[in-house]
Amino acid sequence: MKTNEINIRDPFVLLDGDTYYMYGTRGPRCWGNDDGLDCYYSRDLEEWTGPVEVFHKPEGFWADQNYWAPECHRYQEKYYIFASFKSDGVCRGTQILKADHPLGPFQIHSETPVTPKEWECLDGTLYIDSGQVPSIVFCHEWVKIAEGDVCALMLSQDLKTSVGEPKVLFRASEAPWIKKLDTDRLGKDVECYCTDGPFMYRCQDGSLLMLWSSFGEEGYTEAIAKSGNGDITGKWEQEPKLLFKKDGGHGMLFKTKEGALMLSLHSPNETLKERPVFYKIQEEDGKLFKGEQDEQYTDN
Repeated sequence: MKTNEINIRDPFVLLDGDTYYMYGTRGPRCWGNDDGLDCYYSRDLEEWTGPVEVFHKPEGFWADQNYWAPECHRYQEKYYIFASFKSDGVCRGTQILKADHPLGPFQIHSETPVTPKEWECLDGTLYIDSGQVPSIVFCHEWVKIAEGDVCALMLSQDLKTSVGEPKVLFRASEAPWIKKLDTDRLGKDVECYCTDGPFMYRCQDGSLLMLWSSFGEEGYTEAIAKSGNGDITGKWEQEPKLLFKKDGGHGMLFKTKEGALMLSLHSPNETLKERPVFYKIQEEDGKLFKGEQDEQYTDN
């Protein structure tokens, strides 16, 4: 299967050994009922095998909708998926799954979502600080609070539970490029702003960056925020220039076998048309720059 034949949102790529594993939200089931998570695998980022179902809803599992944005992280010699789930009458949250291999099978690890129970949350990602303390960085969704936040919450060393209280890192409207959502869901006079898909990246010079997505003048976007002190506790400043500004986002960074830094995101941001796309990224003095799509990594 070619890259441009895969209909997923939120593509997350893990290089493990000599194999690339790509996880994502199932395009056809994104907005409705679902019961599992998939993975595709490849040796060259061009030809993929899959989908392989790596997690299937066990009997009694609380969520039956919106199985969103699975990320697979290797941690303490095991593999952990952070994914968002939803059911009627229960707030969306990010729960953690565990397996011995990137292709699973993944089992429930945290008994419940590790994001706050009373908040609508999504898109949790793993961050490990210099002291090897794990945290989840996630979005407090706009659907109840009007303006989305990006937050952080410490996790236990075994990733089973959250520890302490969540901290707001920044709010959506702090981005100079952001555009309010075209919705009256919370009332005609309520301005709503979206935060999606945080992903943490440590630069060669020690700078700590966060990729995240929202909506700008040309549609769905990929943006960058930078910590003022090189840690999650710093003041986060929004980069004025977008990494990807037109009709694509929810990205992450990974390195190829050859050591090239790559941006993975989905584009276009349109139901059933979403595809994974890869761009080579240049890093210089704590900043990231996107090049053109490399012919080696695209069939478009």
